[in-house]
Amino acid sequence: MTRKHRRLAIISAAGFILAIAVGLILFALRDSIVFFYGPTELTEKAPPRGTRLRVGGVVKRGSLAYGGSSTVVFAVTDLKHDIKISYTGLLPDLFREGQGVVAEGTVEGPGLFHADTVLAKHDERYMPKDVADKLKQQGTWRNEKSARAQ
Repeated sequence: MTRKHRRLAIISAAGFILAIAVGLILFALRDSIVFFYGPTELTEKAPPRGTRLRVGGVVKRGSLAYGGSSTVVFAVTDLKHDIKISYTGLLPDLFREGQGVVAEGTVEGPGLFHADTVLAKHDERYMPKDVADKLKQQGTWRNEKSARAQ
C-alpha cells in the first residue's frame, strides 16, 4: 500500500467515524430540538398534531381569558395571523396583552396550541430576536414611538 492510499484510508476512516458520531449526537438530541415558528408560519406549514415547538409573537389585545384551575387562553399574533394558546400554570409577572411572548408546547390542531412554558419579555424595549425579525420580514414591525402612541 502506497503512502497516498494509506493517507486516503485514514481520512476515509476518520470521516466515517465523524459521521457516526454526528449521527449519534443528533439521535440523542432528537427530543430536545425544538423549532421556532411565528403564527403565520405555523398557519402556513400546519405541523402535525402533537409536534413540539415554540410559537412567538405579541399577545393580542382583548384575547386574554382566564378559565378554571389556573388555565389561561390567549391569542398570539404577528399582525397577520393569530394562534390560540392555552396554558395551565402561573404566567410570568410581565405577561400582559400587547407584550411579546414565546410559548413552548405542542400543536393541538389548526390554529390551536397547548403551551407548557410561557416566556414574557423582560423590559419595555425587549422583543425576542426571532419575533422581531419575523415582524420586520413581514413589514409589520412597529418601532417604539408607534407602539407607545397606541
